[in-house]
Amino acid sequence: MFIHSHLILYVSRYFQMHFTCATRRCAAIFSIIAGIVITGCGNSPKTAQPGPLPPPEVGIVTIEPQRVVLTTELPGRTSAFLTAEVRPQVNGIILQRLFTEGTDVKAGQPLYQIDPAPYQAAHANAKATLSRAEATLTTVRLRENRYQELVKINAVSKQEYDDAHAALKQAEADVEASKAALESARINLGYTKVTAPISGRIGRSTVTNGALVTANQPAPLATIQHLASMYVDVTQSNAELLKLKRNLASGLLKHAGPTQAQVGLFLEDGSAYPISGVLKFSEVTVEPSTGSVTLRAIFPNPKQTLLPGMFVRAVVEEGINEQAFLVPQRGLSRNTKGDAAILVVGPEDKVEERIIQVARTIGDNWLVSEGLKGGERIIVEGIQNVRPGSTVRCVPFSTTPKTSATGVSQPAANAGK
Repeated sequence: MFIHSHLILYVSRYFQMHFTCATRRCAAIFSIIAGIVITGCGNSPKTAQPGPLPPPEVGIVTIEPQRVVLTTELPGRTSAFLTAEVRPQVNGIILQRLFTEGTDVKAGQPLYQIDPAPYQAAHANAKATLSRAEATLTTVRLRENRYQELVKINAVSKQEYDDAHAALKQAEADVEASKAALESARINLGYTKVTAPISGRIGRSTVTNGALVTANQPAPLATIQHLASMYVDVTQSNAELLKLKRNLASGLLKHAGPTQAQVGLFLEDGSAYPISGVLKFSEVTVEPSTGSVTLRAIFPNPKQTLLPGMFVRAVVEEGINEQAFLVPQRGLSRNTKGDAAILVVGPEDKVEERIIQVARTIGDNWLVSEGLKGGERIIVEGIQNVRPGSTVRCVPFSTTPKTSATGVSQPAANAGK
């Protein structure tokens, strides 16, 4: 230290003797810096060595099997329970429309009046034809009765009696034909008043007074839809349907009960429909272009909230898993291979990584299909502070959301890995 001090002093005096004032100021600054460096080189007090760090604290949940009702959310559209297109069955001119568009009508209620004049005339003509045929029948029957007695005593020939008998049969047939023609004319006359085939809400009218309509025309006069109940048709992947059947057959899933499966509904704005429906049937064929199967559910619609053609999301019950393991989503991560992994606290509070297989999400949890057993402790908080093999201090994860007994399933990303 002494040698260094004298060296610095010598250098400083040298600069003072040989350089200008400006350089003298630089030399002074250099002297100050050198002094600070020398002072820093002095002995410093010894610092205390830190002790071993305590094990990190992690929040855990203990996994236990529980009963979970599994559901699937499927897109679909609504359709009316009954739909009837009103068409005329006779030709004619519309004289009057007898309903208000957009109102409810009852089955048999008159909707349109077609000009009945030509059909009334046809009905009267058929009635007159029947009367003439009946009068002819009376005369022919009397003649046949007389010939029947006379032929017994050979007063008339057998041929004459046969002719009288044949004339009677022909007169009876004419009467039956006239009755049929009269009935046809009566039906056509009744068709001039177009009535509602079903009860429901009628839409707009496609014709007005004075329009010419024809029997069985392709364009309907109006459409009536029964809205007290509504169908909801949803599509499900055939692969998912086959998997569901296998799980039910193997006992992994159980039917919710002897009654039909319950179905919930969410409307286009995201709100829940307050009344649940029941699943009626699934289509017997698979759509070749999409590989999906159509499921049909029926919903009560007392306030007519549901309208035909609405896009909805149906929540269909699949079954019940009596031994389901649910892991919070925040406790699961993916490794470099894309496998689903969790951190489990094992014996002596040591951390180990566990590869599991997940099937779907239920609420805020993953449904685990393989890799877990009851009583295991899963780390869900403080994961970033621990590594496999390290020792931790476990505390219950108090802010874990309450697990729902039912949930809407969504396909798991890389499920089964």
